[in-house]
Amino acid sequence: MTTQISPAPRSDLLGYGLAFAGAALFSTKGVFIKLAFAAGVTTEGTLALRMLVALPVYLVILAMLLSRRPELKALLTPKTLAASMAVGALGYYLSSYLDFAGLAFVSAQYERLVLFTYPFFVLLFGVWFFGDRMIWQLVPPMLVSYAGLLVIFVWNLTVSPDGLLQGTLLVLGSALTFALYQHLAKRQMLILGSGLFTCIGMATAAVLAIGQSAVLDGVAAYAQYDSYIWSLAFMLGIFGTVLPSFLLNTAISRIGARATSSTASFGPIVTILLAVVILGEAFTPYHALGTALVLSGSWLFAKKERQYKIKSA
Repeated sequence: MTTQISPAPRSDLLGYGLAFAGAALFSTKGVFIKLAFAAGVTTEGTLALRMLVALPVYLVILAMLLSRRPELKALLTPKTLAASMAVGALGYYLSSYLDFAGLAFVSAQYERLVLFTYPFFVLLFGVWFFGDRMIWQLVPPMLVSYAGLLVIFVWNLTVSPDGLLQGTLLVLGSALTFALYQHLAKRQMLILGSGLFTCIGMATAAVLAIGQSAVLDGVAAYAQYDSYIWSLAFMLGIFGTVLPSFLLNTAISRIGARATSSTASFGPIVTILLAVVILGEAFTPYHALGTALVLSGSWLFAKKERQYKIKSA
Protein backbone atom coordinates (compact mmCIF):
# COMPACT_ATOMS: atom_id res chain seq x y z
CA MET A 1 0.00 0.00 0.00
CA THR A 2 1.25 3.49 -0.78
CA THR A 3 0.67 6.60 1.29
CA GLN A 4 -0.03 9.87 -0.49
CA ILE A 5 1.90 12.81 0.87
CA SER A 6 0.02 16.10 1.13
CA PRO A 7 1.15 18.89 -1.18
CA ALA A 8 2.46 22.17 0.16
CA PRO A 9 -0.12 24.23 2.10
CA ARG A 10 -0.31 26.97 -0.56
CA SER A 11 -0.93 24.37 -3.26
CA ASP A 12 -3.57 22.79 -1.04
CA LEU A 13 -5.35 26.11 -0.57
CA LEU A 14 -5.44 26.89 -4.28
CA GLY A 15 -6.46 23.32 -5.12
CA TYR A 16 -9.37 23.36 -2.67
CA GLY A 17 -10.45 26.78 -3.92
CA LEU A 18 -10.53 25.54 -7.52
CA ALA A 19 -12.46 22.45 -6.45
CA PHE A 20 -15.10 24.49 -4.61
CA ALA A 21 -15.55 26.83 -7.58
CA GLY A 22 -15.82 23.92 -9.99
CA ALA A 23 -18.36 22.12 -7.83
CA ALA A 24 -20.52 25.23 -7.57
CA LEU A 25 -20.55 25.80 -11.34
CA PHE A 26 -21.21 22.15 -12.12
CA SER A 27 -24.19 22.31 -9.78
CA THR A 28 -25.94 24.84 -12.02
CA LYS A 29 -26.28 22.38 -14.88
CA GLY A 30 -29.24 20.51 -13.37
CA VAL A 31 -31.32 23.70 -13.48
CA PHE A 32 -30.40 24.47 -17.10
CA ILE A 33 -31.15 20.87 -18.07
CA LYS A 34 -34.57 20.99 -16.43
CA LEU A 35 -35.36 24.24 -18.26
CA ALA A 36 -34.32 22.65 -21.57
CA PHE A 37 -36.53 19.62 -20.88
CA ALA A 38 -39.44 21.96 -20.11
CA ALA A 39 -38.86 23.63 -23.48
CA GLY A 40 -39.26 20.29 -25.23
CA VAL A 41 -35.64 19.32 -25.87
CA THR A 42 -34.84 15.60 -25.55
CA THR A 43 -32.23 14.16 -23.22
CA GLU A 44 -29.90 13.45 -26.14
CA GLY A 45 -30.55 16.87 -27.65
CA THR A 46 -29.81 18.68 -24.40
CA LEU A 47 -26.52 16.86 -23.95
CA ALA A 48 -25.61 17.56 -27.58
CA LEU A 49 -26.43 21.27 -27.26
CA ARG A 50 -24.18 21.43 -24.22
CA MET A 51 -21.35 19.89 -26.19
CA LEU A 52 -21.96 21.94 -29.36
CA VAL A 53 -21.28 25.09 -27.34
CA ALA A 54 -18.37 23.61 -25.42
CA LEU A 55 -16.56 21.80 -28.26
CA PRO A 56 -15.24 24.90 -30.13
CA VAL A 57 -13.83 26.27 -26.88
CA TYR A 58 -11.95 23.06 -26.15
CA LEU A 59 -10.62 22.84 -29.71
CA VAL A 60 -9.35 26.43 -29.59
CA ILE A 61 -7.65 25.85 -26.24
CA LEU A 62 -6.18 22.58 -27.54
CA ALA A 63 -4.75 24.36 -30.60
CA MET A 64 -3.30 27.11 -28.41
CA LEU A 65 -1.68 24.61 -26.05
CA LEU A 66 -0.04 22.67 -28.86
CA SER A 67 1.05 25.88 -30.62
CA ARG A 68 2.61 27.50 -27.58
CA ARG A 69 4.11 24.30 -26.20
CA PRO A 70 5.19 22.14 -29.16
CA GLU A 71 6.85 19.70 -26.76
CA LEU A 72 3.38 18.50 -25.74
CA LYS A 73 2.95 16.84 -29.14
CA ALA A 74 5.56 14.27 -28.18
CA LEU A 75 3.35 13.18 -25.28
CA LEU A 76 0.47 12.32 -27.60
CA THR A 77 1.48 8.77 -28.42
CA PRO A 78 -1.28 6.54 -29.85
CA LYS A 79 -1.56 4.72 -26.51
CA THR A 80 -1.77 7.89 -24.42
CA LEU A 81 -4.20 9.55 -26.81
CA ALA A 82 -6.47 6.50 -26.89
CA ALA A 83 -6.41 6.22 -23.10
CA SER A 84 -7.26 9.92 -22.65
CA MET A 85 -10.10 9.68 -25.14
CA ALA A 86 -11.50 6.61 -23.38
CA VAL A 87 -11.31 8.24 -19.94
CA GLY A 88 -12.91 11.40 -21.30
CA ALA A 89 -15.73 9.37 -22.84
CA LEU A 90 -16.31 7.67 -19.49
CA GLY A 91 -16.43 10.85 -17.41
CA TYR A 92 -17.93 13.38 -19.77
CA TYR A 93 -20.10 11.30 -22.07
CA LEU A 94 -21.34 8.17 -20.26
CA SER A 95 -21.50 9.75 -16.82
CA SER A 96 -23.14 12.88 -18.20
CA TYR A 97 -25.67 10.95 -20.24
CA LEU A 98 -26.73 8.89 -17.22
CA ASP A 99 -27.09 12.09 -15.21
CA PHE A 100 -29.13 13.84 -17.90
CA ALA A 101 -31.34 10.78 -18.30
CA GLY A 102 -31.92 10.60 -14.55
CA LEU A 103 -32.98 14.24 -14.44
CA ALA A 104 -35.92 13.36 -16.66
CA PHE A 105 -37.37 11.44 -13.68
CA VAL A 106 -36.21 13.23 -10.52
CA SER A 107 -35.94 16.80 -9.25
CA ALA A 108 -32.78 18.87 -9.67
CA GLN A 109 -32.32 18.96 -5.87
CA TYR A 110 -32.57 15.21 -5.46
CA GLU A 111 -30.33 14.57 -8.47
CA ARG A 112 -27.58 16.71 -7.00
CA LEU A 113 -27.79 14.99 -3.62
CA VAL A 114 -27.63 11.52 -5.20
CA LEU A 115 -24.73 12.56 -7.44
CA PHE A 116 -23.12 14.05 -4.35
CA THR A 117 -22.39 10.51 -3.08
CA TYR A 118 -19.60 10.06 -5.64
CA PRO A 119 -16.82 10.88 -3.11
CA PHE A 120 -17.75 7.66 -1.30
CA PHE A 121 -17.32 5.72 -4.53
CA VAL A 122 -13.99 7.47 -5.09
CA LEU A 123 -12.87 6.08 -1.72
CA LEU A 124 -14.12 2.56 -2.44
CA PHE A 125 -12.67 2.39 -5.96
CA GLY A 126 -9.36 3.66 -4.61
CA VAL A 127 -9.27 0.80 -2.11
CA TRP A 128 -10.52 -1.89 -4.49
CA PHE A 129 -8.58 -1.05 -7.63
CA PHE A 130 -5.87 1.54 -7.00
CA GLY A 131 -4.06 0.41 -3.86
CA ASP A 132 -5.42 3.04 -1.47
CA ARG A 133 -5.74 2.20 2.19
CA MET A 134 -9.25 1.79 3.60
CA ILE A 135 -10.11 4.41 6.21
CA TRP A 136 -12.82 2.84 8.34
CA GLN A 137 -13.46 6.12 10.16
CA LEU A 138 -15.00 7.38 6.90
CA VAL A 139 -17.75 4.75 6.91
CA PRO A 140 -20.04 6.42 9.54
CA PRO A 141 -20.13 9.74 7.62
CA MET A 142 -21.04 7.78 4.49
CA LEU A 143 -23.94 6.14 6.33
CA VAL A 144 -25.15 9.53 7.59
CA SER A 145 -25.29 10.87 4.04
CA TYR A 146 -27.13 7.84 2.73
CA ALA A 147 -29.62 8.17 5.57
CA GLY A 148 -30.33 11.68 4.30
CA LEU A 149 -30.89 10.40 0.78
CA LEU A 150 -33.23 7.76 2.16
CA VAL A 151 -35.34 10.43 3.89
CA ILE A 152 -35.87 12.35 0.63
CA PHE A 153 -36.33 9.14 -1.37
CA VAL A 154 -39.14 7.98 0.95
CA TRP A 155 -40.81 11.41 0.78
CA ASN A 156 -40.66 11.35 -3.02
CA LEU A 157 -41.96 7.78 -3.01
CA THR A 158 -45.10 8.84 -1.17
CA VAL A 159 -45.68 12.01 -3.22
CA SER A 160 -44.44 11.26 -6.74
CA PRO A 161 -43.26 7.66 -7.13
CA ASP A 162 -43.41 7.48 -10.94
CA GLY A 163 -39.91 7.01 -12.34
CA LEU A 164 -38.26 7.66 -8.97
CA LEU A 165 -36.39 4.36 -8.77
CA GLN A 166 -35.32 4.53 -12.40
CA GLY A 167 -34.11 8.10 -12.02
CA THR A 168 -32.25 7.29 -8.81
CA LEU A 169 -30.46 4.33 -10.40
CA LEU A 170 -29.48 6.39 -13.45
CA VAL A 171 -28.00 9.18 -11.31
CA LEU A 172 -26.24 6.62 -9.09
CA GLY A 173 -24.77 5.15 -12.26
CA SER A 174 -23.53 8.61 -13.11
CA ALA A 175 -21.93 8.94 -9.66
CA LEU A 176 -20.24 5.55 -10.03
CA THR A 177 -18.78 6.27 -13.46
CA PHE A 178 -17.67 9.76 -12.45
CA ALA A 179 -15.87 8.37 -9.39
CA LEU A 180 -14.00 5.88 -11.56
CA TYR A 181 -13.24 8.66 -14.02
CA GLN A 182 -11.60 10.75 -11.30
CA HIS A 183 -9.07 8.03 -10.51
CA LEU A 184 -8.30 7.34 -14.16
CA ALA A 185 -8.14 11.04 -15.04
CA LYS A 186 -5.55 11.67 -12.34
CA ARG A 187 -3.23 9.17 -14.01
CA GLN A 188 -3.68 10.70 -17.46
CA MET A 189 -3.11 14.21 -16.13
CA LEU A 190 0.21 13.13 -14.63
CA ILE A 191 1.28 12.38 -18.22
CA LEU A 192 -0.39 15.15 -20.23
CA GLY A 193 -1.23 17.84 -17.69
CA SER A 194 -4.75 18.91 -16.77
CA GLY A 195 -5.29 21.34 -19.67
CA LEU A 196 -4.31 19.01 -22.51
CA PHE A 197 -6.14 16.05 -21.00
CA THR A 198 -9.32 18.08 -20.42
CA CYS A 199 -9.41 19.26 -24.04
CA ILE A 200 -8.91 15.75 -25.42
CA GLY A 201 -11.39 14.12 -23.06
CA MET A 202 -14.11 16.72 -23.52
CA ALA A 203 -13.69 16.85 -27.30
CA THR A 204 -14.10 13.08 -27.44
CA ALA A 205 -17.23 13.21 -25.29
CA ALA A 206 -18.62 16.05 -27.41
CA VAL A 207 -18.25 14.10 -30.65
CA LEU A 208 -20.02 11.10 -29.11
CA ALA A 209 -22.88 13.19 -27.69
CA ILE A 210 -23.43 15.16 -30.89
CA GLY A 211 -23.31 11.98 -32.97
CA GLN A 212 -25.85 10.27 -30.72
CA SER A 213 -28.27 13.17 -30.99
CA ALA A 214 -27.83 13.44 -34.76
CA VAL A 215 -28.87 9.80 -35.09
CA LEU A 216 -31.78 9.84 -32.62
CA ASP A 217 -33.14 13.39 -33.04
CA GLY A 218 -32.03 14.18 -36.57
CA VAL A 219 -29.89 17.14 -37.66
CA ALA A 220 -33.02 19.08 -38.66
CA ALA A 221 -34.06 19.34 -35.03
CA TYR A 222 -31.40 21.97 -34.36
CA ALA A 223 -32.96 24.39 -36.87
CA GLN A 224 -36.15 24.36 -34.80
CA TYR A 225 -34.51 25.53 -31.57
CA ASP A 226 -35.27 29.17 -30.73
CA SER A 227 -33.02 31.78 -29.12
CA TYR A 228 -34.19 30.80 -25.62
CA ILE A 229 -33.04 27.19 -26.07
CA TRP A 230 -29.71 28.32 -27.51
CA SER A 231 -29.22 30.68 -24.55
CA LEU A 232 -29.74 27.72 -22.22
CA ALA A 233 -27.25 25.75 -24.32
CA PHE A 234 -24.71 28.58 -23.94
CA MET A 235 -25.13 28.73 -20.16
CA LEU A 236 -24.95 24.95 -19.90
CA GLY A 237 -21.94 24.70 -22.21
CA ILE A 238 -19.82 27.49 -20.76
CA PHE A 239 -20.79 27.85 -17.10
CA GLY A 240 -21.96 24.27 -16.56
CA THR A 241 -19.21 22.53 -18.55
CA VAL A 242 -16.13 24.40 -19.80
CA LEU A 243 -15.23 26.45 -16.73
CA PRO A 244 -15.91 23.76 -14.08
CA SER A 245 -14.16 21.02 -16.10
CA PHE A 246 -10.89 22.98 -16.09
CA LEU A 247 -11.34 24.03 -12.47
CA LEU A 248 -11.99 20.48 -11.21
CA ASN A 249 -9.32 18.83 -13.32
CA THR A 250 -6.73 21.37 -12.18
CA ALA A 251 -7.83 20.71 -8.60
CA ILE A 252 -7.44 16.95 -9.12
CA SER A 253 -3.92 17.47 -10.45
CA ARG A 254 -3.03 19.54 -7.35
CA ILE A 255 -4.73 17.79 -4.44
CA GLY A 256 -5.85 14.42 -5.85
CA ALA A 257 -9.17 12.77 -6.65
CA ARG A 258 -10.23 11.98 -3.08
CA ALA A 259 -9.59 15.48 -1.74
CA THR A 260 -11.26 17.11 -4.75
CA SER A 261 -14.35 14.95 -4.37
CA SER A 262 -14.59 15.82 -0.68
CA THR A 263 -15.07 19.53 -1.46
CA ALA A 264 -18.32 18.96 -3.36
CA SER A 265 -20.49 19.84 -0.34
CA PHE A 266 -21.06 23.37 -1.64
CA GLY A 267 -22.68 22.05 -4.82
CA PRO A 268 -26.04 20.84 -3.46
CA ILE A 269 -26.63 24.14 -1.69
CA VAL A 270 -26.26 26.00 -4.98
CA THR A 271 -28.56 23.56 -6.75
CA ILE A 272 -31.23 23.72 -4.03
CA LEU A 273 -31.33 27.51 -4.06
CA LEU A 274 -31.55 27.68 -7.86
CA ALA A 275 -34.10 24.85 -8.08
CA VAL A 276 -36.41 26.45 -5.53
CA VAL A 277 -36.13 29.98 -6.93
CA ILE A 278 -36.01 29.26 -10.69
CA LEU A 279 -37.76 25.90 -11.07
CA GLY A 280 -40.24 26.32 -8.22
CA GLU A 281 -39.35 22.93 -6.72
CA ALA A 282 -40.67 22.15 -3.25
CA PHE A 283 -38.43 22.36 -0.19
CA THR A 284 -40.21 20.71 2.71
CA PRO A 285 -39.01 19.85 6.23
CA TYR A 286 -38.18 16.40 4.82
CA HIS A 287 -35.92 18.02 2.22
CA ALA A 288 -34.32 20.10 4.97
CA LEU A 289 -33.67 17.03 7.14
CA GLY A 290 -32.38 14.92 4.28
CA THR A 291 -30.15 17.69 2.96
CA ALA A 292 -28.77 18.38 6.44
CA LEU A 293 -27.87 14.69 6.86
CA VAL A 294 -26.25 14.48 3.42
CA LEU A 295 -24.20 17.63 3.93
CA SER A 296 -23.27 16.69 7.51
CA GLY A 297 -22.07 13.29 6.38
CA SER A 298 -20.02 14.87 3.60
CA TRP A 299 -18.52 17.46 5.95
CA LEU A 300 -17.49 14.75 8.41
CA PHE A 301 -16.14 12.67 5.53
CA ALA A 302 -14.00 15.56 4.27
CA LYS A 303 -12.79 16.43 7.78
CA LYS A 304 -11.69 12.90 8.60
CA GLU A 305 -10.12 12.50 5.17
CA ARG A 306 -8.01 15.63 5.68
CA GLN A 307 -7.01 14.48 9.17
CA TYR A 308 -5.87 11.18 7.68
CA LYS A 309 -3.77 12.98 5.05
CA ILE A 310 -2.07 15.08 7.72
CA LYS A 311 -1.27 12.04 9.86
CA SER A 312 0.04 10.13 6.84
CA ALA A 313 2.29 12.95 5.63
